Amino acid sequence: MKWDIFLAPYSQAVDELKIKLKGMRKQFDYESRHSPIEFVTGRVKPITSIVDKAKRREIPIPKIEEEVQDIAGLRVVCPFVDDIYEVVEMIQHRNDFEIVEEKDYIEKNKESGYRSYHVIIRYPVQTIHGEKKILAEVQIRTLAMNFWAINEHSLNYKYSGQIPSDIKNRLKRAAEAAFRLDEEMSKIRQEIREAQQFFRQKKEH
Repeated sequence: MKWDIFLAPYSQAVDELKIKLKGMRKQFDYESRHSPIEFVTGRVKPITSIVDKAKRREIPIPKIEEEVQDIAGLRVVCPFVDDIYEVVEMIQHRNDFEIVEEKDYIEKNKESGYRSYHVIIRYPVQTIHGEKKILAEVQIRTLAMNFWAINEHSLNYKYSGQIPSDIKNRLKRAAEAAFRLDEEMSKIRQEIREAQQFFRQKKEH
């Protein structure tokens, strides 16, 4: 497996999708409207992580392309829970890629407490050999969900996926606390949006 050649289209897809998703955010700014997107990040999964995942799921190397859905990963972080579903709707209405699968881990969170909305897309990359359609995963979550997920990921890495039960329980409680924070902030989101609009107008004058 020549990994640099294999991963090149994924890297291109991440770069292009970051520009497109950030472009959505800018359009709200141009119209002086509340943006449901706080920020966008993206990455190509490291080779070691791809190989580890393939081994865990008993995926043969030739089938990695079709069965590992998150080699190209984008993350869209939103201020409020409602914003997540607004972003999902915007993604659903785009015609520059095809949606393969959607996973709502907000309505039904994972056992660990993880919450996020995943959209698996098939994205066409233009290469020197013609068009190549690759799978990419777009994760949409709030700032609180993102904070929790980053720390859970670090702990998973530290303990090689075997997080001690006492820390697991604390993580679950932290996930619930993060979601309660999201719920409370959602109740005053109109006040927050008006405050943000006020500061934006003040800066412009």
